[in-house]
Amino acid sequence: MKITHTNKRFGANKIHSFLLLITLCFFIWSAINPLDTQSWLLLSIPACALVIGLIVIYPRYQFSTFVYMVICFHVLILLIGAKYTYTANPLFEWLGMVFQIERNNFDRVGHFMQGFTPALMAKELFLRKEKMTRNKMFFYYILSMSMAVSALYELLEYSVSFITTIPGDVILGLQGDFFDTHKDLLLALIGSISAMTLFGAFHDRQIDKME
Repeated sequence: MKITHTNKRFGANKIHSFLLLITLCFFIWSAINPLDTQSWLLLSIPACALVIGLIVIYPRYQFSTFVYMVICFHVLILLIGAKYTYTANPLFEWLGMVFQIERNNFDRVGHFMQGFTPALMAKELFLRKEKMTRNKMFFYYILSMSMAVSALYELLEYSVSFITTIPGDVILGLQGDFFDTHKDLLLALIGSISAMTLFGAFHDRQIDKME
């Protein structure tokens, strides 16, 4: 049994290393000729901080491979946003022309993931480290933490826009929408609920396997 468990962990570690390699390649791609260098430096910080933090704690704590895949996808979105900014993503510019949408909605994807990813991370931490019980309050705690992360990010965006000379529309991504921040928080909430409902049972099985 011990040998089998060791082999499984070795296989998982290889997948984690591969995900890290993908992230590194995307980081390099993102840094080459970004739309705005100053914006790239600021917008890439969350992705770099998240990856570095996970690397630092990896010897002491490892998330499930499923969560690492979600984190990797989220980081790629952050790096794409850093390269093109969240108001000028080429794909969503094209989608806007096709569907006659004036607004570039790439940042909506980012804010959805801003609720989706923290929800799964918080759930795994609460269950594995704090040994909490799955009940209504448990899911309330998860949603609360996810919304706190999203609200903190909005405040950081405002602070960066206030301190630097970068126009607020670039950092905040308002694009003329007065209720943009409210919609961002709503999307984060939808992302959190989606993570818990669509992938809750699957994630539970992954956690049980690790335990």
